[in-house]
Amino acid sequence: MTATDLDQGTIEKAYARWAPVYDLVFGAVFDRGRQAAIAAAERIGGRILEVGVGTGISLPDYAPTNRLTGVDISVPMLKKAAERVATQKLANVEALAVMDAAQMALPDDSFDVVVAQYVITAVPHPEATLDEFARVLRPGGEIVLVNHIGAETGFRRVFEQGFAPVARQLGWRPEFPWARLAGWVERARGMRLIERRPMPPLGHFSLIRFGKDALARAA
Repeated sequence: MTATDLDQGTIEKAYARWAPVYDLVFGAVFDRGRQAAIAAAERIGGRILEVGVGTGISLPDYAPTNRLTGVDISVPMLKKAAERVATQKLANVEALAVMDAAQMALPDDSFDVVVAQYVITAVPHPEATLDEFARVLRPGGEIVLVNHIGAETGFRRVFEQGFAPVARQLGWRPEFPWARLAGWVERARGMRLIERRPMPPLGHFSLIRFGKDALARAA
C-alpha cells in the first residue's frame, strides 16, 4: 500500500462514525457543490445513479421526473438515506443498495448520468471506480463529479500533504491531484472531459463532467 492509498475498512469505519452527524457537519459546507452536481445531472436527466449517496441528503433536490438509484459502502449512511426516502415520500428513488463503487452489481450501459459527490478521493482505487462509472453509463451519458482537487503549488499544497495522514483516518485524500483524473480520461475508451469548473467561494472544490461517446459501449 502506498502513501496515497486508502484502506476499505478504514473508510467504512470512518463513515459509520460520520453517519449520525454528517448532515449537520457537512450539509451547508457542501451544499453549493451538491446543487451544481444536481443541476448538471438534470441537464440530461432520466435514470440517475448517485454513487456515495450517503445519508441521501441530495435526493429530495432532484426533480421528481428523474429516476434515482443510490449506492454507498456504508450501511449506517444508507439507513439514514432510507429513512429520508420514507419520511419525504420520494417515490422517484427506485433503489438504495450497499455496493463497492469499484465493483457495482449493476448492468452495463444502464444509467443516463452517474453522479459522485465528494467520493472519488475517498475510495481505495479511484481509476477502477471511474472505470466502473463508465461501464454502467449509457452511450451519450455523463459522469458528474464534485470533488476537492489537491493544489499543485503553494501553501495549500504543503498543508494538504502535511494533513494527509490525519485525513486518511477520516476517510479521504486531501492531496489528490488533477493529474490522476486527466490520466484516466486520456486512457479510458470512449470517454472525454466536458468541463472542469472551480466552485465558489474559494475554488477548493471543482465540478467535473466526463462524457461517454454516443457510439461507445461497455467492454
